[in-house]
Amino acid sequence: RTGPSGEQPLCGYIENTLFFLPDVNVRVSSLTLLGAIVSAQAPLPEVQLLLHQLTPSGLGDSGSSTPHFSGVPERQGKAPGGPPLSMEKAPAELCWLIRLCISLVVLPREDCYSDSDTGSVSNATILEPSPVRLESLQVLALLVKGYFSVSQSYLLELGEVACRCMEEMDPSIQLHGAKLLDELGMGIIEQHKPDSPVALDQRVPVALVVTFWTRMLNGPLPGALQNSQHPMLQTSTCNALSSILPEAFSGLPADKQILCITVLLGLNHSENPLVKAAAARALGVYVVFPCLRQDVMFVADTANVILTSLSDGSPNVRAKAAWSLGNLTDTLIINMELLGQSFQDEFSDLLLLKMLRAAIEASKDKNKVKSNAVRALGNLLHFLQPVHIANPGFSEPIEEAVQALISTVRSEATMKARWNACYALGNVFKNIALPLGEAPWTAQAYDALTSVVKSCKNFKVRIKSAAALSVPAKRKHYGTPEQFSQIWGALVVALQKSEDAEDFLEFKYSTSLRTQLCHALLHLLSLTDEADLPAVKRTVAKHGEVIQSYMLQYVKLGAEDDETGVGESFCQRDELLKKAIEHVRGIEELSTCPMKRGAVACLEEVLKIHSASARLTET
Repeated sequence: RTGPSGEQPLCGYIENTLFFLPDVNVRVSSLTLLGAIVSAQAPLPEVQLLLHQLTPSGLGDSGSSTPHFSGVPERQGKAPGGPPLSMEKAPAELCWLIRLCISLVVLPREDCYSDSDTGSVSNATILEPSPVRLESLQVLALLVKGYFSVSQSYLLELGEVACRCMEEMDPSIQLHGAKLLDELGMGIIEQHKPDSPVALDQRVPVALVVTFWTRMLNGPLPGALQNSQHPMLQTSTCNALSSILPEAFSGLPADKQILCITVLLGLNHSENPLVKAAAARALGVYVVFPCLRQDVMFVADTANVILTSLSDGSPNVRAKAAWSLGNLTDTLIINMELLGQSFQDEFSDLLLLKMLRAAIEASKDKNKVKSNAVRALGNLLHFLQPVHIANPGFSEPIEEAVQALISTVRSEATMKARWNACYALGNVFKNIALPLGEAPWTAQAYDALTSVVKSCKNFKVRIKSAAALSVPAKRKHYGTPEQFSQIWGALVVALQKSEDAEDFLEFKYSTSLRTQLCHALLHLLSLTDEADLPAVKRTVAKHGEVIQSYMLQYVKLGAEDDETGVGESFCQRDELLKKAIEHVRGIEELSTCPMKRGAVACLEEVLKIHSASARLTET
């Protein structure tokens, strides 16, 4: 990395090359170098500072013979085939590189160079050679991707550039215009994410985003989406359409919303696998939009076309369809939690059964399909109501769905697929209407999870299996005392082995793993029956010091952990420990068998040490 002072002479030299040298290859190479600068480890503060210089040489109006960027606005006028490209609302901090690239893409050349691209056309209508324009579009896309905070001031103008490009006859220019549009959309989405570091007043206003997309949909975008003669352009514009900010989509005119949905539903029947895959993915994005997910008809229409794509001959189409099915089932769960019984009653039982069967088949597919198919299965089994579970037509699919999840947890599939399968079993355990603890598959599910939590080389999978084991809300869901003892013992063994990582990269997740394991152990203790205490006491007698040590760390840290998803505060962990102690103490006091007494002693010691430590901290 060089400082801004080192980069300025370089960029000044490149600017000279772009303005004065006639050789197209040299000019393209200069733009490629600029693209490399703005894409290397972006965003870099040195590059950001350089982009805000009035001229790349930083010499201002010192009288130097170096051509400054102040010459570029002089080229601005009417671009061929369109109205004047406006810069009357130029941002306070001008970005010379954006202005340079825009001028190279859409404005006429100032003079004729002796190359084959000029022909005999009048100078007033001669654009830069295609290679120069394409490389300029590449640089713009890289700038938007790596330095959106710099690019956002030019949002409407860059959108106009994308539209002009999509209106042209050159397929390569059209594709690069669509790519620029996609990057603009993604930049806006990233900026508006809940965890975005960008201050609210520094983000692109939603009203401006609505204006931006309204202009795009009033321009050549719909035509490009439906241009079956150019499937690559259809694919790129599908991707762009999926990058609409959800809050902005709800602000679009109703006819534009309908246009987007109708086109995407239609493109899911395309014969081109690239187009079909992009359309399936875009619907998977739309189905989680707050303004669309509660529309039962839209969700049902989306489900039907996704199920069709899920049986496509192209692995890429099936992978995108499986991802979208996972998103759609996420929407079912959100609606179930927000709308309750009303949404569940409106959703077709037949369609739900079709989704369940399709997801079971998809779970046997390649890993890219499998990983999202098992995610969908977990959501679907969570969504089922008692009326479905009692329906004989659902009995076999439910059994097959659970077995598919168990098989994936135990398999040699990718860690992502196994992680998703553990997560899915946790979702299954949330459905109190399922006969968890009574059904034959209960023991198989717990066996798979306890095996993984003890021995999987990937700590993230161990974390998620421990999380699933802590989901059941009632003691009866854990089955017999023998089954409960097996789960408890497996969690203790996993706690002992929480620092035994085959791969050093896994070691950074060991704290998260212990957090989830301690949470699971305390959860089980808070549900313990008298018949469970002998096994608990034996384990504590044998491994009490280890349990006590890690439990003390767990309670003391009290920090939220992204990997576990537990998100407990210091006080919540303290309360969970007290709840477990009080529950077990109450059972021991009622017990008539002396052998069962004292199982809570090590946890009381943890609480005692923790309380003493807290008092010392306060003083």
